[in-house]
Formats: sequence, C-alpha cells, structure tokens
Amino acid sequence: MTKQPDLIRTRLLQILANGEFHSGEELGIELGMSRAAISNHIKVLCGLGLDVYSVTGKGYRLAQPLDMLEQSKILQSCQNAKNINVEVLNVVDSTNQFIKDKKGQLNNGYVCLAEAQTSGRGRHGRQWVSPYGASLYLSMHWHFAGGYSVLGGLSLAIGVAIERTLNQAGYKGIQLKWPNDIYALGKKLAGVLIEVEGHIGAGCDCVIGIGLNISLPQTVENIEQPWIDLSGLNQAPVSRNKLAALLIEELHNVLRCFEQDGLVPFVDEWKELDIYANRPIKLVMGNKTIEGIGRGIDSSGALVLETEVGTQSFHGGEISVRPI
Repeated sequence: MTKQPDLIRTRLLQILANGEFHSGEELGIELGMSRAAISNHIKVLCGLGLDVYSVTGKGYRLAQPLDMLEQSKILQSCQNAKNINVEVLNVVDSTNQFIKDKKGQLNNGYVCLAEAQTSGRGRHGRQWVSPYGASLYLSMHWHFAGGYSVLGGLSLAIGVAIERTLNQAGYKGIQLKWPNDIYALGKKLAGVLIEVEGHIGAGCDCVIGIGLNISLPQTVENIEQPWIDLSGLNQAPVSRNKLAALLIEELHNVLRCFEQDGLVPFVDEWKELDIYANRPIKLVMGNKTIEGIGRGIDSSGALVLETEVGTQSFHGGEISVRPI
C-alpha cells in the first residue's frame, strides 16, 4: 500500500531534524523508496521554504536543526492539559480555514497548529508568508454567546496574551501596534487575524489566528514590511512546543476574562505596551489621511488620536496606522 506523501515527508523531516547529513541511500532504506523518490520529496520540502543542503557523497541536511511540533510535547508542557484540545497538522492551506471548515464540530478552545501554510492570510486579505517549521501558525476556536456586540477590542486582548506569553518565555521589550500587530525592536514579530461567523442577535463563532515568527530563513521573500523573529532577539531559543503550550494556556486565561469583562481589564496593560504611545502617527483610511499624536485606546478598543480639531476615536476597518 502506498504511503501518503504527507506522512512520508513528515517522517523524512523527523530524520533530518537533527541538522546532520543523511545519505539518500540511508533515507531510502528508512522510508522504503528509491533515492530518486527521496530527491523528489526533498524538492517539495524546499518549495515549502525549508533550506535543505544537498552535497554529493554526503547526502542531505537542513541548514539548521528543526524543532518540530508534537501534540504530546505541547500537552506535557501545559499545566492543565486535561482542558486543552490541540491538534498538530503538517501542511495546510490556512489554520483559520481549517477551523472554519469544521464549523459546528469543535469544542470551545480547540486549537490547531501547522508546520506550514500554503495560503496563510493576514489582515485585509494580505498573504501571511508561512515557511515550514519557521514560526507558530496557530488558530483557536472560541464561541461567544453574547454575539458580535461583545467582541469590541478582542484583537487587542489577544495581543496582550501574546506579549504575556513571550514575557514568560524570557523575551522582553515586546510592544503592540493597534489593532493586531506585535512588534520587537521596531519590526513586526507577530500578527493576529480574527474571523467571525454568526447572526445578529445570536451567539457567534470566532477563529483567532496567530502567526508568530520564530526563525525565518534568510531567503524568505514576499514579506512587505520590516520583520523580526525570536531568533533575532539574542535570546536562548525556547522550544516551539513549550512556546505553543504557554500561548494556548494564556489565550484560555485571557478569553475567559474577556468573556466576563470585555476589554476593560486589558486597557491599561495594552497602553503600557503601545508602540506609538505619545508619538506622531497618521491614520490612512482609503484616500483620507489623519495626523495626530497617539493617545492609546479607549475601553471599546478604539484608537485615540489627538488631532488639530481635538481628541478623536477611531475604530477598525480599513484603517492603517503609520509613524510620521
């Protein structure tokens, strides 16, 4: 019986994960296939953003060791694993889409993570570049019985959850950019994409998607803004499995609090982390630009801007915030 290509490539990467050379013959014996077939699978992996060296007489090795995600390791790192429902995928189009396709089948707090995304999405439909094993690509399902009316500022609370997680993992100086970005050293480190489905006057289902850069290959392309990853913060690397566990548990804590009290408990914390606090910024809304001084957020999650005509509040939509 023919093995599924996805399972073959997962096993192939488990062997290569140590960052050492493995000959095509060795890999072929281990996986029960020809060296030519191994070469074809390697090409597919390279197409997913992995740096794989091929050296005649030595075989194949990854440019750097690969810390692969494992459900068992994530659960072992969770303090309250019995309440955590997590699934680890290999390659998907989008973790958000994976959850949306399972509408009505998932319990509150279900999480899926993937090693790579072929159609990862960011805000405004932009592409989220998702090379294999280089980041955390995570999506969580959460049902809000209160419906759309209780969701104001949710992406800001999720930003706080990410900063808390990174702080626990030893990363300092993390900042937040309204409404859904996480920054370090003035560059984008992570982003949040929240998608909501439901009916007015009824409960709604949220898919909370997070992309967190861990160790992007230097050859990565198509990222349209300055970026940074955790490996660039001069910190001893933290296991992706441990980091995933910390993030999942913090998301549970924050979402339970948000359900009860909304954004209010997080406002002051968010303001302390605001990358544009008291700085000149401009809001770009289509063809319209408004300039002023950033004054944080209000209790609804609106961005507060001090302008020539007074203090004004701006909600989400197609607004982009940029430094002047």
